[in-house]
Amino acid sequence: MAEVSLTGVTKRFGKDVAVEDLTMTIPDGAFVVLLGPTGAGKTTTLRLISGLEKPDAGEIAIAGRPVLQETPAQRDVAMVFQQYSLYPHMTVRDNLAFPLRSPILNTPEDEIARKVAEVAEVLRIPHKLDNKATELSGGEMQRVSIGRALVRSPAIYLMDEPLSSLDAKLRADLRVELKRIQASLGATLLYVTHDQIEAMTMATHVGVLDEGRLVQFGTPREIYENPVSLYVAGRLGLPRINALPADLFGGAPVGAATIGLRPEHVAQGEGRPSQVVRVEHLGDQTRLHLNMEGHDIVTLTDVHTELGPGDTVAIQPRNPLYFDASGTRLV
Repeated sequence: MAEVSLTGVTKRFGKDVAVEDLTMTIPDGAFVVLLGPTGAGKTTTLRLISGLEKPDAGEIAIAGRPVLQETPAQRDVAMVFQQYSLYPHMTVRDNLAFPLRSPILNTPEDEIARKVAEVAEVLRIPHKLDNKATELSGGEMQRVSIGRALVRSPAIYLMDEPLSSLDAKLRADLRVELKRIQASLGATLLYVTHDQIEAMTMATHVGVLDEGRLVQFGTPREIYENPVSLYVAGRLGLPRINALPADLFGGAPVGAATIGLRPEHVAQGEGRPSQVVRVEHLGDQTRLHLNMEGHDIVTLTDVHTELGPGDTVAIQPRNPLYFDASGTRLV
């Protein structure tokens, strides 16, 4: 595995800037998640590292080696696309073995058989090895797609929303498996998603992108607790942070336009009155949807609460975050 660095990387498509002056280091052995909405530049960043796109400016290095003049094959990366990208005429076994049989790797057949069997067990598809790819379900196809990257030992794994098409249970299971595999291999992995749960549960580092710019890079906890902007604060956390007028509770610092309250930072029992609109019982937690002076607020409460719609709850902020009119954090 290897450290990957991008320095001042910019990529344009006509007049549209997909990635702008991106500088980021993906540490050796890290699980880095790029987070942002559609169009933020996440997939373009993967394609630039893999060599499928060439930057208009900047440098990319893998293990300290400049790679802009190298082909995708020479860069020694393994990429998992959002779509399955399997060979339909091949069996699962041959799809998994295909990267190992390339002229560059030229892996012995006994080693191929061992690696394919190991990956099939990890992804729970050993009973499908002799099936054609066209005979698989969507979830099984995506597992094979992931497995085709895992059989290799590249400098970096690049994954473009590989779990987005799976059902909720399989997605949760594979999140755990991917993290376990990455940790056990010591693999360097760059993972693209708009799913904040994936970012919070799997990442060692999170990079938040906004219109092609990297606006914050750090651990999930750092970004959750100390976001640099209201935009970043809204990228992590479920339910999302409550963004309210700064003077709603009083005591806001000079220059504050918005107070940001995580659901767990809305204290109940004292403060200003709010009305319960809806109660969501989710088993391990209960969410209260409140309304205060026309503003919607989501908070957490006791799982066995007897509150119901129409009840009144006094609330006040605890550990609030303040932002100015442009959305920049006030510290």
